[in-house]
Amino acid sequence: MIPLTVPRPRWQHELQQAITDPAELLALLELDAAALPPLRATTDFPLRVPRGFVARMRKRDPADPLLRQVLPLAVEDAPAPGFVADPVGDLASAAGPGLLHKYHGRVLLVATGACAVHCRYCFRRHFPYADENPRPEEWRDALDYIRADASIAEVILSGGDPLSLSDRRLAALAHVIASIPHVRRLRIHTRQPVVLPERIDAAFLGWFAPLRLEKVVVVHANHANEINAQVAEAFAALKDAGAALFNQSVLLAGVNDSVAALADLSEALFAAGAIPYYLHLLDRVAGAAHFEVPETHALTLHAKLRARLAGYLVPRLVREEPGKDSKTPVAEVAAEIH
Repeated sequence: MIPLTVPRPRWQHELQQAITDPAELLALLELDAAALPPLRATTDFPLRVPRGFVARMRKRDPADPLLRQVLPLAVEDAPAPGFVADPVGDLASAAGPGLLHKYHGRVLLVATGACAVHCRYCFRRHFPYADENPRPEEWRDALDYIRADASIAEVILSGGDPLSLSDRRLAALAHVIASIPHVRRLRIHTRQPVVLPERIDAAFLGWFAPLRLEKVVVVHANHANEINAQVAEAFAALKDAGAALFNQSVLLAGVNDSVAALADLSEALFAAGAIPYYLHLLDRVAGAAHFEVPETHALTLHAKLRARLAGYLVPRLVREEPGKDSKTPVAEVAAEIH
C-alpha cells in the first residue's frame, strides 16, 4: 500500500520557509553588510522572519523600520545597566508551569515558545521555555488551577505565539477552556495575523468562530508598513468570526518614534479593523537597550499624537511594572506642545 501524505497547510509551509540566515535576508533586500552596524554572530535567539514580512521591507534601505525590528545586531550583547532577563516579572507571577497569574480575574497561559518571527526587543527573549512551557499533557494542571478559581473570567493565550500551535492542539485547548463555566472570555495575543496572515485560514476559523466564549484577539504591529491587503483580510476574517480586535505596539527607537509614524500606524490599523489600544514603553529586556526611547520624548510624542488624531485612534501609553495589578499609565506631559 502506498502511504498517503497530507500536505501541510500553507501557513505551516510559509513558516518552514522563514528566513534564518542574515546573509540571505540582506541579499534579498540588496543590502551590503558593510552599510549596516555589525551583525550579531551568536546562535541564541537567532534571526527568524517570514518571507511575506520581508517582502514589505524597502530594498536598499538599511534603516527600514521592519528590518530594524528583526535584524540581529552585535549591539545586543553590549552591557546595559537596568536591562535584565525578566523585565516584567513573569517568573515571580508563575502559578505553575506556563501559567502566569498577575492580574485579578485573568490568567495567562504560555501555550508555546515558538514564534513566526523573532522580534529583537521581545520581552520574553530570555524566557526559560524549556522549564516553564508545559507539554500538552501538563496543561491539565493549569486547567485545574483555572477550574478551582471562580474569579478567573478570562484566559489569555500567549507565548511565544499561540498560533504557532497546530489547529488540532489549539482547538483542543480552547474547547477545554470553554468547558469551564466561570470562564467567559478567551484572549489570544498573537503577531501572526500581521507577520504571517496565511495563518488565519479556513481550518482555524472553522473551530474558532463557533467557540462559545467571548473572543478577543490582540495583534501586534509597530509600523504602518506592516499592514497590507493580506493582513487586512486576516483582520476581517477574525472579526467575522466574532473576535474583538485590538493592537498593542511598542515604542521603538528608529522604528516608530515620530508623530508621523505613530499617526500612520493608528490610521492603518483602524482602516484594517483593529483598535490601536496600547503603546508600550520598551520593556527593559537584556539585548534591547538600543531600542529605548526616553520617557520624556515618549510623553511629548503621545501628547502631539493626541492633538493630531481623534481620541479613539490614540493608544494608551503604558509601561508594565513587576508586581503591579495592572498596566501602568504613563503620566501625561505637562509641557506645552510645540
